Amino acid sequence: MKQNLFQRYPLIKHLLYMLAVSLVILFLVFLFIKIFARQGKEYELPDMRGQALAALEEENPLDLRFVVIDSLYSPDVEGGTVLQQDPKAGTMVKSHRKVYVTVASYAPADVVLPELGNMSVRSAVSALEAAGLVCGRLRFVDSPYRNVILDCSCKGKMVYAGEKMAQGAVVDLTVGLGEGVAATRVPFVIGQVPAKVRRGILSASLNVGREHFEGVTDRATAVCYRLDPDYTGVTRYPLGTDVEVWYCDASEADAERIIATFKVDSTKIIRPDDDEFYIPSSSDDNYDYFEDEWDW
Repeated sequence: MKQNLFQRYPLIKHLLYMLAVSLVILFLVFLFIKIFARQGKEYELPDMRGQALAALEEENPLDLRFVVIDSLYSPDVEGGTVLQQDPKAGTMVKSHRKVYVTVASYAPADVVLPELGNMSVRSAVSALEAAGLVCGRLRFVDSPYRNVILDCSCKGKMVYAGEKMAQGAVVDLTVGLGEGVAATRVPFVIGQVPAKVRRGILSASLNVGREHFEGVTDRATAVCYRLDPDYTGVTRYPLGTDVEVWYCDASEADAERIIATFKVDSTKIIRPDDDEFYIPSSSDDNYDYFEDEWDW
Protein backbone atom coordinates (compact mmCIF):
# COMPACT_ATOMS: atom_id res chain seq x y z
CA MET A 1 0.00 0.00 0.00
CA LYS A 2 1.41 3.34 -1.06
CA GLN A 3 2.06 5.75 1.83
CA ASN A 4 1.23 9.46 1.62
CA LEU A 5 3.73 12.21 2.33
CA PHE A 6 2.84 12.58 6.01
CA GLN A 7 3.10 8.85 6.59
CA ARG A 8 6.42 8.66 4.90
CA TYR A 9 7.73 11.81 6.67
CA PRO A 10 5.94 12.16 10.02
CA LEU A 11 8.34 14.91 11.03
CA ILE A 12 6.82 17.22 8.42
CA LYS A 13 3.37 16.62 9.88
CA HIS A 14 4.57 17.52 13.36
CA LEU A 15 6.31 20.63 12.07
CA LEU A 16 3.14 21.79 10.36
CA TYR A 17 1.15 21.17 13.53
CA MET A 18 3.67 23.22 15.48
CA LEU A 19 3.53 26.02 12.89
CA ALA A 20 -0.28 26.08 13.01
CA VAL A 21 -0.31 26.19 16.80
CA SER A 22 2.30 28.99 16.76
CA LEU A 23 0.23 31.05 14.33
CA VAL A 24 -2.86 30.64 16.48
CA ILE A 25 -0.92 31.68 19.59
CA LEU A 26 0.52 34.74 17.81
CA PHE A 27 -2.94 35.71 16.58
CA LEU A 28 -4.33 35.49 20.12
CA VAL A 29 -1.41 37.46 21.55
CA PHE A 30 -1.83 40.29 19.04
CA LEU A 31 -5.58 40.29 19.61
CA PHE A 32 -5.03 40.52 23.36
CA ILE A 33 -2.54 43.38 22.92
CA LYS A 34 -4.92 45.26 20.69
CA ILE A 35 -7.76 44.94 23.17
CA PHE A 36 -5.61 45.63 26.24
CA ALA A 37 -3.83 48.63 24.70
CA ARG A 38 -7.11 50.00 23.28
CA GLN A 39 -5.54 50.55 19.88
CA GLY A 40 -7.48 52.98 17.74
CA LYS A 41 -9.26 54.50 20.76
CA GLU A 42 -7.43 57.77 21.29
CA TYR A 43 -8.87 61.05 22.46
CA GLU A 44 -7.70 64.64 22.24
CA LEU A 45 -6.45 65.89 25.58
CA PRO A 46 -8.22 69.13 26.58
CA ASP A 47 -6.53 72.25 27.91
CA MET A 48 -6.71 71.97 31.69
CA ARG A 49 -4.77 75.09 32.59
CA GLY A 50 -6.76 77.50 34.71
CA GLN A 51 -9.13 74.79 35.95
CA ALA A 52 -9.38 73.42 39.48
CA LEU A 53 -7.71 70.02 39.82
CA ALA A 54 -10.47 68.78 42.14
CA ALA A 55 -13.11 69.52 39.48
CA LEU A 56 -11.05 67.76 36.80
CA GLU A 57 -10.75 64.65 38.95
CA GLU A 58 -14.48 64.65 39.65
CA GLU A 59 -15.54 65.12 36.03
CA ASN A 60 -13.13 62.75 34.34
CA PRO A 61 -14.76 60.94 31.37
CA LEU A 62 -11.40 59.60 30.14
CA ASP A 63 -10.54 58.25 33.59
CA LEU A 64 -7.22 60.10 33.48
CA ARG A 65 -4.80 59.75 36.37
CA PHE A 66 -3.46 63.10 37.55
CA VAL A 67 0.02 63.24 39.08
CA VAL A 68 1.03 66.51 40.80
CA ILE A 69 4.75 67.04 40.19
CA ASP A 70 5.07 70.58 41.55
CA SER A 71 3.16 73.41 43.20
CA LEU A 72 3.84 77.11 42.78
CA TYR A 73 2.37 79.99 44.71
CA SER A 74 0.82 82.93 42.88
CA PRO A 75 -1.25 85.60 44.63
CA ASP A 76 -3.37 86.03 41.50
CA VAL A 77 -4.28 82.33 41.13
CA GLU A 78 -6.58 80.31 43.37
CA GLY A 79 -4.97 77.36 45.13
CA GLY A 80 -5.42 74.00 43.40
CA THR A 81 -5.60 75.53 39.92
CA VAL A 82 -3.69 73.74 37.17
CA LEU A 83 -0.81 75.90 35.91
CA GLN A 84 0.93 73.46 33.54
CA GLN A 85 0.18 70.03 32.13
CA ASP A 86 2.14 67.27 30.41
CA PRO A 87 1.17 66.04 27.80
CA LYS A 88 0.09 69.38 26.36
CA ALA A 89 -3.43 70.17 25.27
CA GLY A 90 -4.29 68.68 21.88
CA THR A 91 -2.16 65.56 22.36
CA MET A 92 -3.92 62.31 21.40
CA VAL A 93 -4.05 60.03 24.44
CA LYS A 94 -5.84 56.88 25.60
CA SER A 95 -8.06 56.58 28.63
CA HIS A 96 -6.40 55.90 31.99
CA ARG A 97 -3.41 57.97 30.81
CA LYS A 98 -1.24 59.65 33.44
CA VAL A 99 -1.24 63.45 33.17
CA TYR A 100 1.48 65.30 35.06
CA VAL A 101 0.37 68.70 36.35
CA THR A 102 1.79 71.69 38.20
CA VAL A 103 -0.77 73.34 40.43
CA ALA A 104 -1.04 76.60 42.35
CA SER A 105 -0.35 76.13 46.04
CA TYR A 106 -2.80 77.45 48.63
CA ALA A 107 -0.22 79.29 50.71
CA PRO A 108 3.23 80.66 49.91
CA ALA A 109 6.25 78.74 51.11
CA ASP A 110 9.04 80.43 53.02
CA VAL A 111 12.07 81.43 50.98
CA VAL A 112 15.32 83.14 51.92
CA LEU A 113 16.27 86.57 50.63
CA PRO A 114 19.58 86.18 48.77
CA GLU A 115 22.56 88.46 49.21
CA LEU A 116 22.05 91.30 46.72
CA GLY A 117 24.55 93.84 48.02
CA ASN A 118 27.03 95.07 45.41
CA MET A 119 25.13 93.25 42.65
CA SER A 120 24.10 95.00 39.44
CA VAL A 121 20.38 95.50 38.81
CA ARG A 122 20.35 92.79 36.15
CA SER A 123 21.99 90.26 38.48
CA ALA A 124 19.71 91.18 41.38
CA VAL A 125 16.56 90.73 39.28
CA SER A 126 17.75 87.25 38.27
CA ALA A 127 18.71 86.34 41.85
CA LEU A 128 15.31 87.39 43.21
CA GLU A 129 13.51 85.40 40.54
CA ALA A 130 15.62 82.32 41.24
CA ALA A 131 14.77 82.61 44.96
CA GLY A 132 11.02 82.75 44.28
CA LEU A 133 10.72 86.47 44.98
CA VAL A 134 9.57 89.36 42.78
CA CYS A 135 11.52 92.51 42.00
CA GLY A 136 9.28 95.53 42.57
CA ARG A 137 10.32 99.16 42.18
CA LEU A 138 13.80 100.48 41.54
CA ARG A 139 14.66 103.63 43.48
CA PHE A 140 17.79 105.43 42.32
CA VAL A 141 19.74 107.56 44.79
CA ASP A 142 22.96 109.55 44.74
CA SER A 143 25.87 107.22 45.27
CA PRO A 144 29.36 106.83 43.83
CA TYR A 145 28.51 103.18 43.11
CA ARG A 146 26.60 103.25 39.85
CA ASN A 147 24.01 100.58 39.06
CA VAL A 148 24.81 98.77 42.33
CA ILE A 149 22.20 97.54 44.83
CA LEU A 150 22.49 99.49 48.08
CA ASP A 151 19.61 98.07 50.11
CA CYS A 152 16.29 96.18 49.86
CA SER A 153 12.83 96.73 51.30
CA CYS A 154 9.50 94.92 51.40
CA LYS A 155 6.28 96.87 52.05
CA GLY A 156 8.36 99.83 53.15
CA LYS A 157 10.41 97.86 55.68
CA MET A 158 14.11 97.20 55.25
CA VAL A 159 14.99 93.54 54.72
CA TYR A 160 18.36 91.84 54.78
CA ALA A 161 20.03 88.82 53.21
CA GLY A 162 19.15 85.57 54.97
CA GLU A 163 15.71 86.71 56.14
CA LYS A 164 12.80 84.36 55.53
CA MET A 165 10.08 85.78 53.33
CA ALA A 166 6.88 84.48 51.79
CA GLN A 167 7.36 83.11 48.29
CA GLY A 168 6.23 85.68 45.75
CA ALA A 169 6.91 88.64 48.05
CA VAL A 170 7.75 91.89 46.25
CA VAL A 171 11.20 93.32 47.04
CA ASP A 172 11.99 96.92 46.15
CA LEU A 173 15.61 97.84 45.44
CA THR A 174 17.58 100.99 46.15
CA VAL A 175 20.23 101.49 43.47
CA GLY A 176 23.17 103.85 43.16
CA LEU A 177 23.23 106.41 40.35
CA GLY A 178 26.98 106.83 40.20
CA GLU A 179 28.69 109.94 38.94
CA GLY A 180 27.61 111.89 35.89
CA VAL A 181 24.42 111.71 33.85
CA ALA A 182 22.86 108.24 33.62
CA ALA A 183 20.33 107.04 31.08
CA THR A 184 19.28 103.80 29.43
CA ARG A 185 17.27 102.50 26.49
CA VAL A 186 13.86 100.81 26.57
CA PRO A 187 14.49 97.10 25.80
CA PHE A 188 12.78 95.27 22.95
CA VAL A 189 10.10 93.17 24.70
CA ILE A 190 7.42 93.24 21.99
CA GLY A 191 5.78 89.80 21.60
CA GLN A 192 6.90 88.58 25.02
CA VAL A 193 4.78 87.34 27.95
CA PRO A 194 4.41 89.51 31.11
CA ALA A 195 7.08 87.69 33.14
CA LYS A 196 9.73 88.28 30.45
CA VAL A 197 8.54 91.84 29.81
CA ARG A 198 8.92 92.78 33.49
CA ARG A 199 12.31 91.10 33.71
CA GLY A 200 13.56 92.91 30.60
CA ILE A 201 12.34 96.34 31.73
CA LEU A 202 13.75 95.99 35.25
CA SER A 203 17.06 94.60 33.97
CA ALA A 204 17.39 97.75 31.87
CA SER A 205 17.17 99.81 35.10
CA LEU A 206 13.67 101.01 34.28
CA ASN A 207 10.46 100.53 36.25
CA VAL A 208 7.32 98.72 35.12
CA GLY A 209 4.50 101.25 35.00
CA ARG A 210 0.81 100.56 34.44
CA GLU A 211 0.02 97.24 32.74
CA HIS A 212 -3.09 97.01 30.55
CA PHE A 213 -4.82 93.64 30.05
CA GLU A 214 -8.11 94.74 28.47
CA GLY A 215 -9.81 91.75 26.81
CA VAL A 216 -7.09 89.32 27.92
CA THR A 217 -8.38 85.90 29.04
CA ASP A 218 -5.08 84.47 30.33
CA ARG A 219 -2.62 87.02 31.68
CA ALA A 220 0.22 84.51 31.97
CA THR A 221 0.26 83.84 28.20
CA ALA A 222 -0.67 87.32 26.94
CA VAL A 223 1.98 89.12 24.90
CA CYS A 224 3.15 92.72 24.79
CA TYR A 225 2.23 94.71 21.67
CA ARG A 226 2.82 98.29 22.81
CA LEU A 227 5.05 100.29 25.17
CA ASP A 228 5.15 103.86 26.39
CA PRO A 229 7.87 105.10 26.07
CA ASP A 230 8.24 103.12 22.86
CA TYR A 231 11.21 101.01 21.94
CA THR A 232 13.35 102.82 19.38
CA GLY A 233 16.77 101.29 19.98
CA VAL A 234 18.21 104.81 20.15
CA THR A 235 16.39 107.03 22.63
CA ARG A 236 17.70 107.02 26.18
CA TYR A 237 15.65 107.75 29.29
CA PRO A 238 16.61 108.56 32.89
CA LEU A 239 17.10 105.51 35.09
CA GLY A 240 13.94 104.49 36.91
CA THR A 241 11.60 105.83 34.21
CA ASP A 242 8.21 104.09 34.23
CA VAL A 243 7.42 102.02 31.12
CA GLU A 244 3.69 101.50 30.51
CA VAL A 245 2.79 98.18 28.86
CA TRP A 246 -0.18 96.93 26.82
CA TYR A 247 -0.95 93.20 26.38
CA CYS A 248 -3.22 91.14 24.16
CA ASP A 249 -4.20 87.49 23.83
CA ALA A 250 -1.98 85.78 21.29
CA SER A 251 -0.92 82.35 20.14
CA GLU A 252 2.71 81.55 19.39
CA ALA A 253 2.08 82.38 15.73
CA ASP A 254 0.43 85.68 16.67
CA ALA A 255 3.41 86.61 18.83
CA GLU A 256 5.79 85.91 15.94
CA ARG A 257 3.62 88.05 13.65
CA ILE A 258 3.61 90.92 16.16
CA ILE A 259 7.40 90.79 16.35
CA ALA A 260 7.81 90.49 12.57
CA THR A 261 5.50 93.42 11.80
CA PHE A 262 6.80 95.74 14.54
CA LYS A 263 8.25 98.95 13.14
CA VAL A 264 10.01 101.71 15.03
CA ASP A 265 8.12 105.01 14.89
CA SER A 266 10.75 107.46 13.70
CA THR A 267 8.84 110.36 15.28
CA LYS A 268 9.52 108.82 18.70
CA ILE A 269 13.31 108.81 18.25
CA ILE A 270 14.91 111.50 20.37
CA ARG A 271 17.98 112.90 18.61
CA PRO A 272 21.05 114.39 20.34
CA ASP A 273 19.86 117.93 19.55
CA ASP A 274 16.41 117.38 21.10
CA ASP A 275 15.78 118.81 24.56
CA GLU A 276 13.42 116.24 26.11
CA PHE A 277 16.18 113.92 27.32
CA TYR A 278 19.92 114.25 27.40
CA ILE A 279 21.71 111.96 24.97
CA PRO A 280 25.54 111.89 25.00
CA SER A 281 27.65 112.25 21.92
CA SER A 282 31.20 111.08 21.31
CA SER A 283 32.45 114.49 22.40
CA ASP A 284 30.82 114.26 25.83
CA ASP A 285 32.89 113.43 28.90
CA ASN A 286 30.39 110.74 29.92
CA TYR A 287 30.06 109.08 26.52
CA ASP A 288 32.19 106.04 27.41
CA TYR A 289 30.23 105.65 30.64
CA PHE A 290 26.95 105.40 28.73
CA GLU A 291 28.25 102.99 26.13
CA ASP A 292 29.91 100.64 28.62
CA GLU A 293 27.29 100.61 31.32
CA TRP A 294 23.92 100.97 29.63
CA ASP A 295 24.31 99.80 26.05
CA TRP A 296 22.60 96.40 26.48
